[in-house]
Amino acid sequence: MTDETPLANDSHAVRSSALRTLARWFDSTHGRPEAGEPDAVDWMRIVPFVGMHLACLAVFWVGWSPVAVGVAVALYALRMFAITGFYHRYFSHRAFKTSRVGQFVFGVLGASAVQRGPLWWAAHHRHHHAHSDRPEDVHSPVQRGFLWSHMGWFLSRRHFVPDLKRVRDLMQFPELRALDRFDILVPVLLAIGVFGLGWALETWAPSLGTDRWQMLVWGFFVSTVACYHATYTINSLSHVFGRRRYATPDDSRNNWLLALLTFGEGWHNNHHHYPNSARQGFYWWEVDLTYYGLRALAALGIIWDLKPVPAAVRDGGARRIGRPGGSSM
Repeated sequence: MTDETPLANDSHAVRSSALRTLARWFDSTHGRPEAGEPDAVDWMRIVPFVGMHLACLAVFWVGWSPVAVGVAVALYALRMFAITGFYHRYFSHRAFKTSRVGQFVFGVLGASAVQRGPLWWAAHHRHHHAHSDRPEDVHSPVQRGFLWSHMGWFLSRRHFVPDLKRVRDLMQFPELRALDRFDILVPVLLAIGVFGLGWALETWAPSLGTDRWQMLVWGFFVSTVACYHATYTINSLSHVFGRRRYATPDDSRNNWLLALLTFGEGWHNNHHHYPNSARQGFYWWEVDLTYYGLRALAALGIIWDLKPVPAAVRDGGARRIGRPGGSSM
């Protein structure tokens, strides 16, 4: 016999559920999401994501300064490059080579953007390419609409755990598995560093007009959320708005504005036509800031063997819809 009441059992279950949720904030392999409708939002797990957005409202209390905004812009640029150049073109598509140390550093920089670890990111992205705009595509606006493709899919219970069979080539590196498991530690350290920078400037350079809280809000929260939603537009908008140069089996499109915001990712129809290239702006007039950055890293010997776009693939007429500058929507 037991003296536990149903109320006590329910209370214990709630506490256990809360502890499991808290553990998953810091350890992505700790258990599985709670049972229930797999496409439902896992509200307890996404508290930090919601908090990131709410923290941006603190700009009304902390104010702004050119230094704080400048740091926000710099961290946006650094982390957008890390997501597009490293998480996407390297980990997802292996569009160039680097050393094992370089690979880990790239993973750390990508994790600083607070978009989960490199294995999670690459696994989901490879799944997307395997099923682009078909019912199995995890974030297709054609299948599920704007809100789901923009962010609903990764807030759901179903996609908390990726199909790691798609990243067997990356799973062989224990340091990447550890980074993926404890990916949240990187942005936490970044937030602490930004806060510390603000404290140092407040103490030793008060004439700059910034402080620790202003630097944290602008340099970390505002910058991260801006990077979030610019990145998400490639899922939600680049399969809806823009021009289609190539007759790909999906609905991917080239969008010059999104290409500027995302450092070249907006040349999305180009990318789906030939995903393995390190370059997504196929022609000189298609600005691809990430590719320019990768070329600089190659010149320094940090990366090598950037995969080009073969001329026959770029200019071949078999899959083209229109002229080099693009075609009708």
